[in-house]
Amino acid sequence: MTRANRTTLRPVDLARAAGVSTQQIRNYEEAGILPPAPRTESGYRVFGPRHLAAVLTFRALARGRGPVTAQAIMLAVHDGDVPRALAMVDADHAALHEQRRSLQAAGEALAALAGQEPGTAATPRSGLRIGEVAAVLGVRTSTLRVWESAGLLAPRREPGTTYRRYGPADVRDARLVQILRQSRYPLPQIHPIMTELRRSGSGDALRAALTRRAAELDHRAAAMLEGDSHLHHYITAPATPPAAAVAPRPGEPVGGPAASENTGVGAVHGGHRDPGAGSEH
Repeated sequence: MTRANRTTLRPVDLARAAGVSTQQIRNYEEAGILPPAPRTESGYRVFGPRHLAAVLTFRALARGRGPVTAQAIMLAVHDGDVPRALAMVDADHAALHEQRRSLQAAGEALAALAGQEPGTAATPRSGLRIGEVAAVLGVRTSTLRVWESAGLLAPRREPGTTYRRYGPADVRDARLVQILRQSRYPLPQIHPIMTELRRSGSGDALRAALTRRAAELDHRAAAMLEGDSHLHHYITAPATPPAAAVAPRPGEPVGGPAASENTGVGAVHGGHRDPGAGSEH
């Protein structure tokens, strides 16, 4: 008889199926990721197929959405608020769609800006000060300073005053950085793009970055789809309660005693224990 067909499962059975530790299973239950587990008179947890399905569903959701959102979805389901859980699923798909749209817009804008010759009508006059560039881009001067500190911008300095002066190429670079930041690129990933652009004037680094980002979104979309499949099965399958709470078999407890399970659990965050705390080996 397979684990999924057994009506009584031990923490180790759930742990092996999910590839985590037995302590992690206890963390999951305390965090609300698993439905409540009945206990024997001796205080041992009694798990069943529904708990196994909850573990696998959470893990699948976390691969595409992260553990925080995955936990929130499971909590909503266990609270009986399936519409709230589905609303979170919808929000994630909408956010992913917006990232794809931003990526497409970034590709179009970057292609135009990367090929733009400094000094064209689309770029301001040479020698703009930092406040003027900030006004052109609609950002704060502190933002431009952060980008410069990260090595993304390199405006020249006036002799004597050391004031920054942004030429047309500097303004173009600032626009490129702005577009990439709006597309959620972290500063360390932007740095090699800007370095290559200034070195060769080629858009190859930009195109490669966009291709990598598109692949990342495809991977996440596939992971989210897998999680959705698990969630659909979990909320539509009839619940199968574990077998009646009976004394564990000699030498093979159904679950650890309550008194021994209050140590080593995850830290509390926002009223729930962090399911990511504890070892996973």
